[in-house]
Amino acid sequence: MTLYYSLVFVLLMVEMAVYLLMVLPVPYSPRMRFFTWISTSAVVGKIQYCLKITFVFILILFVDSVNRVYRVQSELSESKHMGGQSVMGHERMEVQARKFYSQRNMYLCGFTLFLSFILDRTYASTLENLQLHTTVKQLRGDNAKLAEGGADELKEQLAAAKRDTKVMRKQAEGLTREFNALSDRYAEATGGERVAKKEL
Repeated sequence: MTLYYSLVFVLLMVEMAVYLLMVLPVPYSPRMRFFTWISTSAVVGKIQYCLKITFVFILILFVDSVNRVYRVQSELSESKHMGGQSVMGHERMEVQARKFYSQRNMYLCGFTLFLSFILDRTYASTLENLQLHTTVKQLRGDNAKLAEGGADELKEQLAAAKRDTKVMRKQAEGLTREFNALSDRYAEATGGERVAKKEL
């Protein structure tokens, strides 16, 4: 395997390891710290930029390997269609080896590109999930505070209503006394019967 395909293989192994680390069931707080560090670190940003450039080169290698697979396949089909001339054993082995290497390189580059796309989507989904989890935690805390504050507010409103009721009763008692007093005066002045209002 040539050097650049060896590097692609190493990158594929690193991607697999990173993917396994991303999907491991880790508790919320360490996972949140890790993803916050990844999203805010300048060093990680530079590494991601370099990886994007690397994936462009891997895409070029993938296109080249697909082209080679196509050429080897066309050579094999031409040799089969050539009437009378059969491919000798060592020539056939050489064509089969080229086919194997070109297919291996195509699959290696293809899986590396595909896994990079999966890593990007998994990272974005996990980060969004963690942010939503944080938002839900904050909202639950706010709801608990609101419920606590709402209960206190309801207690205050109940106490104010009781105070208002006491004040209204006192006013009603005062009005009843005043009405009875006025009723007595009216009865004395007119010589009629006194009208008494019921007390509340």
